Amino acid sequence: MKKTIVTIVSTFIFATLLVGCGSKSQEDVLEALSEKTEKMQSYKMTAKMTFESGDEPQLYDVEIWHKKPSYYRIKIENDNNEQSQIILRNDEGVFVLTPALNKSFRFQSDWPENNSQIYLYESLVNDVLNDGERSFKAKDDAYVFKTKTNYQNKNLFEQEITFTKKKLEPKQIKVMDQDMNVLVTADFDKVEFDADFDDDAFDMDRNMTSAKLEVPTMAEIEQVETSPLYPEYTAGTNLSDEKEVTRDGEKQLVLTYTGEDESFTLIQKKADVAVEASAPVHFVSGEPVDLGFVIGIKTGDTISWTYNGMDFLLASKDLDEEEMVAVARSVQGVASK
Repeated sequence: MKKTIVTIVSTFIFATLLVGCGSKSQEDVLEALSEKTEKMQSYKMTAKMTFESGDEPQLYDVEIWHKKPSYYRIKIENDNNEQSQIILRNDEGVFVLTPALNKSFRFQSDWPENNSQIYLYESLVNDVLNDGERSFKAKDDAYVFKTKTNYQNKNLFEQEITFTKKKLEPKQIKVMDQDMNVLVTADFDKVEFDADFDDDAFDMDRNMTSAKLEVPTMAEIEQVETSPLYPEYTAGTNLSDEKEVTRDGEKQLVLTYTGEDESFTLIQKKADVAVEASAPVHFVSGEPVDLGFVIGIKTGDTISWTYNGMDFLLASKDLDEEEMVAVARSVQGVASK
């Protein structure tokens, strides 16, 4: 009898110590994440994103600003500072800015509400809360969830989301394919909740002007020498034709991929640079598309984007949007057939 009482008391003391040390159940953590997302009014974060594509990993710096209810500013810059791009949302709409080319595109879009985004805190929390089959692990200094994904790329199958124990800040995100190969990693290094912003922090003109001071000049971009890029993911097709054509005085490389039931065309050429001191904002009827390393534009059966001084256009009447995005994402960093 004494042994039983001792066992019960020991178990109670151990459980009490666990609570005292800050250990929480999965339900406790889910409730805390939900409450934090609901109560916070803004945040600033920075992250280093790594894409495991091609021969070498591609590294990008990402700066994320958000102010409720729907102001966003995401700045994506490659590791060599050769290209930066900003996606902005304010009361006037959604903008994609490419400062080095002096180009601005405006959308009437509900971005980022239509898909998950690896660099948005509330998006990560929602992925955790909405997956009834999630897994959970409590480590010494972090909580780790594994969930299904809701990205535009069908190859991004599962994700591992790590939050710090102390403040529930995002620490690291790993996104895997169906074979559990890590395709994308985001490591967060600075997180500030309820951050303060200037009144014009999300203004398009202010962001375009300030960003131009940080990027290479347009003349430098025009002189960039690049090798042809080929998609690593080809949706079951093979390269059937490759030719260089001249249209409107510009040389373009046209790649044609064909399969039994599907085909697509990828066109690449030197990027056009807007030379006006203040180039107009172009209104686009399509949707911004998150390609991870850059924001593209989906219009009808095409996706277009600019990368390292080159314009790309992917066109297909056979591939669905997920397949199109998967092909487009796989083009960056791959310089071989």
